[in-house]
Amino acid sequence: MGCLRSLVRRKQFDSSNGKAETHHHHQQLAKALTFPHLIAIGVGSTIGAGVYILVGTVAREHSGPALALSFLIAGISAALSAFCYAELSSRFPSAGSAYHYSYICIGEGVAWLIGWALILEYTIGGSTVARGISPNLAMIFGGEDCLPTILARHQIPGLDIVVDPCAAVLVFIVTGLCCLGVKESTFAQGIVTTANVFVMIFVIVAGSYLCFKTGWVGYELPTGYFPYGVDGMLTGSATVFFAYIGFDTVASMAEEVKNPRRDLPLVMEFNGLRAVMALCSALMGSILPQPRILMAMARDGLLPSYFSYVNQRTQVPINGTITTGVCAAILAFFMDVSQLAGMVSVGTLVAFTMVAISLLIVRYVVPPDEVPLPSSLQENSSSHLGTSIRSKQPLLGKVDDSVVDKENAPGSWVLNKKNRRKFAGWSIMFTCIGNFLLSYAASSFLLPGLLRYSLCGVGGLFLLVGLIVLICIDQDDARHSFGHSGGFICPFVPLLPIVCILINMYLLVNLGAATWARVSVWLFLGVVVYIFYGRRNSSLVNAVYVSTAHLQEIRRTSGHSLA
Repeated sequence: MGCLRSLVRRKQFDSSNGKAETHHHHQQLAKALTFPHLIAIGVGSTIGAGVYILVGTVAREHSGPALALSFLIAGISAALSAFCYAELSSRFPSAGSAYHYSYICIGEGVAWLIGWALILEYTIGGSTVARGISPNLAMIFGGEDCLPTILARHQIPGLDIVVDPCAAVLVFIVTGLCCLGVKESTFAQGIVTTANVFVMIFVIVAGSYLCFKTGWVGYELPTGYFPYGVDGMLTGSATVFFAYIGFDTVASMAEEVKNPRRDLPLVMEFNGLRAVMALCSALMGSILPQPRILMAMARDGLLPSYFSYVNQRTQVPINGTITTGVCAAILAFFMDVSQLAGMVSVGTLVAFTMVAISLLIVRYVVPPDEVPLPSSLQENSSSHLGTSIRSKQPLLGKVDDSVVDKENAPGSWVLNKKNRRKFAGWSIMFTCIGNFLLSYAASSFLLPGLLRYSLCGVGGLFLLVGLIVLICIDQDDARHSFGHSGGFICPFVPLLPIVCILINMYLLVNLGAATWARVSVWLFLGVVVYIFYGRRNSSLVNAVYVSTAHLQEIRRTSGHSLA
């Protein structure tokens, strides 16, 4: 029972100061990023790997000429997710992105798996980009044989391993740049991204002119527009989702943004227009966010405190940055990680899905307005507030009993707050189950027809019932004061996040069994680490929760000033 309870305990958000109350004693990151910096990070992380690495692989193995449709479908899902990210990043501007939102809205168990998946996503993403730089660099020198020996790829005798020194060197260079400071690294990324935008504009204009001038002669394929079928095109959509990692990258930098409520939503919308950039910029976009994920998890006690150290001079998580760079360099040096791109897409799609679910929870089942009481105030707190302190974590949908008693008058059963939250919570669960059943049935062509149509019917019914209930009931009034109010508000809730969840789940199912087998090994390792370390060292293990008003009263009577 204690293990299950640890999975649902949530990091509380102090609405009075807009900070998560589990790491107030940690040094905060510098707020040095503005709108142009975020544009450089988002654009630099969103398209680079998709344009320079994945295009050829996905077109050859999955989509063929239908590659454009693969990018379009993935782009639609990313654009919907961007609206969800925009609201949550402006409401909870702290490092951690999807991990941070899941911890506040869903629970520690889901948050851990999201953070663990993001670690894999950024590590393999950076390594994949680094391995893709060498062939492009060789073209400048006139071919791979013309590269300096120290940078050229070599096969280890007797082993089927091709080492790439150039990739490892570039990872170390970018890591060193990231250690100098977030403002300096994003400035360099902005220069490279701007140059490549102009290059890609030239390629698009010149290529379009030549193709239309010749009438696309020579581009006919006997296999047609879908050589691998619609299924192959959809598999390609799931794979190229790696290219849309930029939304999560920007969200993970939220703590370092000067004006997150204004700039973060603008960047999420701007990234929906797409952009292009160089592989070096993409590599930096992969290395920048992961130390922030590690830092956020270490602040919460789920990882060793080594990763939470922030250098006082550069104000960056230096230990996490170095660790990230070393791991990415080792992978890029020894492994051909291009085959693992699907694993990166799993991390991205799962994170986007949980962000959409978190948005529904924020709108309909707002977590209680309670914060953990600092240990320095716990000894004298009982004498100040009597029995107002609770030593156990509130569960999803918990409301104040006095309010419930007043609303439980005869005739008010359907509309009172307690039952409305119950309906909303069950409806969100129904929509998620319905989305999964629909996605699985629509993608499983090998299932018997009757079973497949039955799953579609059950899934559609679950989805429809959940959606109708969420549309009919009022959203929780507490959402206006939960987190930073007055920021970006996602439109068309609940329809937009539910459609986002449906598309993401469909793409996840289409990634294939081999990809899921690899991801399962990593997630199993994460479960082991959580059980034997994270669960026992979490900052919420012995947390005592009080309402925000009670915390302020305790601090006043104890002679402590508000943080």
